[in-house]
Amino acid sequence: MSSGPDNQPRSSLFDALRDRNRVVTSELSGTIPRGLRVATAYAWRFLVVAAAVGVAIWLVIQLKLLVIPLLISILVTALLWPAFAWMLRHRVPRWLAIAISVLGTLAIVAGLLWLVIWQVTREWSSVQTRTVEALEQFRQYLIDGPLHLTASQIDDLLGQSLTLVQEQAELLLSGALALGTTLGHVAVGALLSLFILLCLLADGGGIWRWTTRLFPQRARPAVDGAARAGWVMVVNYSRTQLLVATIDAVGIGLGAFLLGVPLAIPVAVLVFLGAFVPIVGAVVTGALAVFLALVYNGAWIALWMLVVVLAVQQIEGHVLQPLLMGSAVKVHPLAVVLVVAGGALIAGIPGALFAVPLAAFVNVFAVYITGRTWEGGGRASSRDLIWTTVPRPRKVRS
Repeated sequence: MSSGPDNQPRSSLFDALRDRNRVVTSELSGTIPRGLRVATAYAWRFLVVAAAVGVAIWLVIQLKLLVIPLLISILVTALLWPAFAWMLRHRVPRWLAIAISVLGTLAIVAGLLWLVIWQVTREWSSVQTRTVEALEQFRQYLIDGPLHLTASQIDDLLGQSLTLVQEQAELLLSGALALGTTLGHVAVGALLSLFILLCLLADGGGIWRWTTRLFPQRARPAVDGAARAGWVMVVNYSRTQLLVATIDAVGIGLGAFLLGVPLAIPVAVLVFLGAFVPIVGAVVTGALAVFLALVYNGAWIALWMLVVVLAVQQIEGHVLQPLLMGSAVKVHPLAVVLVVAGGALIAGIPGALFAVPLAAFVNVFAVYITGRTWEGGGRASSRDLIWTTVPRPRKVRS
């Protein structure tokens, strides 16, 4: 080792890097305000995190034909898990529990599709006739209403619309070709989702144990505990949304049927599916039921349909859900709207569907890890969660 001018041993670059007591400074370091240094420290870390999230989202979009079936399978598994676990606890063979769960789900879906096709086929002619009448009434309103349009002006507008449609014929044709490709992707995705679902029900524990071995050995307990806590939250979410969807669909569909609104069963099915997108889905599908009542039954029936939609949502949210469930899963409405809107902007309908359960899982996972909850074998603190499970108080018998 060489010596300096004062016969002191001169350290190497690696020694300097290993020495934590040494701090690299410049002439400007002392003049930079502490607030600015803290802000820049947060800024570059935020940029790194944002870049990592952006790359992850880009990869998901590129692999959407694989990611969407995987997420659908996980969500369906969470929906089936309470009944599936109940069968396993009562010593039902796993293969039989899988068969009952999958075949029962397929039977329910096929039955709903059959009811929708049956009612659409039965009422299509009357709906078509009523559509023509509604258009004629709207035409007459444009003539006699405050706009005071003439028949020739309305015909010109219709002619311009027809010309626009004809000009877009090639675009419509290419769109039909793209629709055929999309239908092919949907069919492949459905088969892939079914296969993944069978694998998760048959050996989900083994798959997860293999997944945890991808992490360093010291991190495995933390990852395993955080993921299991997140899975419990996703199961609670799925169970709650299934109950919400059933109540909304039955209530709004029955109300539409009693009020004489056409296509009550398709409306109920749409409400059932839309309820899996919290808050936003219920609002959109309820508005669709009111719109159908307005077009085909008039303003008064539409007003009563609106009353039915609002009443069903209020009864479901404040009476039936806490009464029928042992625990109510609650989430802040602001978090739901922002997460659903962000998911829809990034990935459309699939993004809106998976945004809330994914955000709930990530939130529980992060809180579990940062709180080092696995060391004490406890649960994540509900104060830090945007999605919490609130137990219903039970009476203690003396």
